[in-house]
Amino acid sequence: MEVTINLNGTPETHDVEPRLLLVHFIREKAGLRGTHWGCDTSNCGTCVVWLDGKPVKSCTVLAAMADGREVRTVEGLEQGGQLDPVQQGFMECHGLQCGFCTPGMLMTARALLDRNPDPSEPEIREAISGQLCRCTGYENIVRSVRWAAEKEATEAEEVTA
Repeated sequence: MEVTINLNGTPETHDVEPRLLLVHFIREKAGLRGTHWGCDTSNCGTCVVWLDGKPVKSCTVLAAMADGREVRTVEGLEQGGQLDPVQQGFMECHGLQCGFCTPGMLMTARALLDRNPDPSEPEIREAISGQLCRCTGYENIVRSVRWAAEKEATEAEEVTA
């Protein structure tokens, strides 16, 4: 079957088997390797992307279910040559080690900050609770998200001043 997905603002059309998972469409058909595939059971969260603006684990969504819809991947966070504050936060606060879980963490953190620009530590931990990181104790990940929230608040204040 033919599937067209608006992937980070660009239509991607490919012939796929009806059983193809969205994560495989993104990686194998569209050639975007930022979305990682970790478990196929929705346990790890490395494959989180946005489907019509909402975070989903792309290993549990069929590509056919995304036909005609908007999908944003970690590659879509950077805009106009500028890293998203969440990406900057992960760099500044060492929010990654091996980097495998990072794309899913970034997408989840961005979604959190979009709906709650000033989350508390418990709110951050709850938001990323569906993401497994086998390398860290989550401390630097939480710091990275707080850094991004504070950066965005500072930038917003500068704009209104």
